[in-house]
Amino acid sequence: MTVQPTILVRPMTVEDISAVVEIEKESFVTPWTPHAFRLEMRNHLAVYRVVEVDGRVAAYGGMWLILDEGHVTNIAVHPEFRGRHLGRKIMEVLMDEARQRKLLRMTLEVRKQNHVAIALYKDLGFLLAGIRPGYYQDTGEDALIMWIELNNDRGEMTKEK
Repeated sequence: MTVQPTILVRPMTVEDISAVVEIEKESFVTPWTPHAFRLEMRNHLAVYRVVEVDGRVAAYGGMWLILDEGHVTNIAVHPEFRGRHLGRKIMEVLMDEARQRKLLRMTLEVRKQNHVAIALYKDLGFLLAGIRPGYYQDTGEDALIMWIELNNDRGEMTKEK
């Protein structure tokens, strides 16, 4: 008999920063610093969530609340936990949070070569809206700009354009 892991999504706390920074270092060429995350924890316009698997922080994600939009700042899954749909889980939680807050749309930038993330965002209903040439200073890589319109009347997502 296989024991299913206990998965919990909850708000990120200051106590989570060291685990989140570890995930950052494993996931990004230029990871955010502990100081950057401490600032985000004090930012009343920021929403961050973590996914715990059996009590261990395995993934996290965040967004800024800008007027009627949610701007996804970062999403990452620890390499040991990739392939378990935790990135999807974080995105769904952030999208639910955006709808609860009556936001009209969400946006994000993603590295042009991050095909796994792009496929996830497209599957969730995000559409390509443009390119930011040389957006990532660490590599000079372009970023794809993606958007989704949220229909708050019915609590559903809609694809527009």
